[in-house]
Amino acid sequence: MGLADKANAYVRELSGGMKRRLLIAKALVHNPPVLVLDEPTAGVDIELRRQLWDYVRELHSRGSTIILTTHYLEEAQELCDQIAIVNHGEVVACERKEDLLKRLDHKTLVIDPVEPLDAVPANLSAYDATLRPDGALAITYQFGRQSVAELIEQVRAANIRINDLQTVEPDLEDVFLALTYNQPDGDDPTAKSA
Repeated sequence: MGLADKANAYVRELSGGMKRRLLIAKALVHNPPVLVLDEPTAGVDIELRRQLWDYVRELHSRGSTIILTTHYLEEAQELCDQIAIVNHGEVVACERKEDLLKRLDHKTLVIDPVEPLDAVPANLSAYDATLRPDGALAITYQFGRQSVAELIEQVRAANIRINDLQTVEPDLEDVFLALTYNQPDGDDPTAKSA
């Protein structure tokens, strides 16, 4: 935990960050079978965060069960096998990460054109297409109903030369927002199709 040089120091002499490191080290030192971490990386530096997660992964690989509460969704997505989402004290989802991420049935195709665009082409008005500040085109589509090939064909029909493209899948933040905020159209974006 980066405290070796403070081995002979009194706890009261440590900085706030060092005290936090010491508390985490005390929780981890005996390789517990079950470890509960309540927002362990809140307010810690990047180095400690990396060290902590490396050690947590090592503990998990040795069979320890880790229960983590965090507001950092990218951490939860990176580290957790099972995720529970709590909204106003109520568990609104608790399932395997892979299943949770599949709840949203859309992806976004991001087109980086050779020349930046200043408007969404008219032939793409039937699609959920938006223009990004850098002139790239983002088209959100439902996989299984629309294909990337169809979208690229429409982009080419608008005489847009493609420099690069990428497909972006929903992440845990997208799922969290869909589960915890009311959608204006009244449709449940997490409803599983039959």
